[in-house]
Amino acid sequence: MTFTRWPLQGTLLRLIGAVLGVPLLVNFMIGAPLVWYLVLLPILGLPVFAGYNVLYAKVAPAVRPQKGLPGKNLEEYMTIKKSELAGYKGRSKIPIETFFENYFDGHIDIKEDMLELLEVRHDWASFTWTMGQVKFFLTQWIPETLWHSKKQDEDQVRDHYDRGDDFYEAFLGPMMIYTSGIMSTSSKRETLEELQQNKLDLVCKKVQLKPGHRMLDIGCGWGTLSVHAAKQGAKVTGVTLGKNQAAWGTRKAEEAGVAGNVNILCEDYRDIPAQKYDRITCLEMAEHVGVLRFQTFLTQVREMLEDDGIFFMQIAGLRRAWQYEDLMWGLFMAKYVFPGADASTPLNWYIEQLERAGFEVAHSETLGVHYSATIYRWYSNWLKNKDKIIAKYGTRWYRIWEYFLAYSTIVARQGSATVYQLVCHKNLNSFDRSQFIEGLAR
Repeated sequence: MTFTRWPLQGTLLRLIGAVLGVPLLVNFMIGAPLVWYLVLLPILGLPVFAGYNVLYAKVAPAVRPQKGLPGKNLEEYMTIKKSELAGYKGRSKIPIETFFENYFDGHIDIKEDMLELLEVRHDWASFTWTMGQVKFFLTQWIPETLWHSKKQDEDQVRDHYDRGDDFYEAFLGPMMIYTSGIMSTSSKRETLEELQQNKLDLVCKKVQLKPGHRMLDIGCGWGTLSVHAAKQGAKVTGVTLGKNQAAWGTRKAEEAGVAGNVNILCEDYRDIPAQKYDRITCLEMAEHVGVLRFQTFLTQVREMLEDDGIFFMQIAGLRRAWQYEDLMWGLFMAKYVFPGADASTPLNWYIEQLERAGFEVAHSETLGVHYSATIYRWYSNWLKNKDKIIAKYGTRWYRIWEYFLAYSTIVARQGSATVYQLVCHKNLNSFDRSQFIEGLAR
């Protein structure tokens, strides 16, 4: 019924004090030399950090109370079939992680559309840590964030994107684009295909793509942008780790008659051949690079870009003034939908990283409302293909994606998550910045 977030002053100071102070206290209690503090800090600091947040999520003061909730009993929203969950009834609230895990496993059934149910989630759900989330955070999320090896990234991407093209087509539709589309107007309802066509045209316009340009599309997915750019006369190299995606993109290039101008490579971004490109695009792939490798990635991009070239990055991000609901959603996404995509951050972090790598950001847009509109259309497609998905992939996979798409529609609309478009170039004295005077206008 309330939104809570982590205040950025007193609570932050208390957290820092706990993380630094508890290891010091333990050091004195066991009578160890002070130098042991350097050993105890990394051992105890992380559990203290997690424990503090687990407790604070339960007692945090309300920041933005949500008004107008129905005030219904839990039983009016769902049927709980597992005896261990019998305590959740009436006006008691069920932790959101407990809800979705048991919904996926078939221990809970819902009595209305998932999107409608989640619209009033604060009437029946709490956003507090569970032991399952603590375990995932400590044993999977943190190690994956710190590591990001080629093998890890390859395993995660291929397990995700090589599940089956029909799985993704069931919600992405025939264009097979797994990134946010763009609405051109608020006066009429555009189809998913119109949103995606708007986005393809906008990207090519923002990078001022011209015939003969050598373009690199990092994280090209099923190759739709690569093929579209080749139709504009560009010579495109697309890169993806997904075997199915590479095959799909190559086939689509042949069908479009541009196979000679499209080369889809199935390899890690770190293995891209070192050569120069006039235009480099990266749409919602850079999140998977990881926070710790992000600067290295941007340096690699800079070295592959011509001095007068343009780098376009579309990337999913998060709001700075986060709330615990945002965190619970992020942990779900990391576990089930986009494992390893830990480089989803507020906008200021991306701009800082780009500038450190030697780029200048010529233009930025925050497009969360467009993402919400896109995901809602994905959700509608998914519901239409329910029987087909369950028949091949089972009820559990259907329910995971049902929850993901419904919740993401809301999350993008309310600002918890968003997507940014950043148009960048090398920050050189000689770069002709006048080309952007009219070139970025829609």
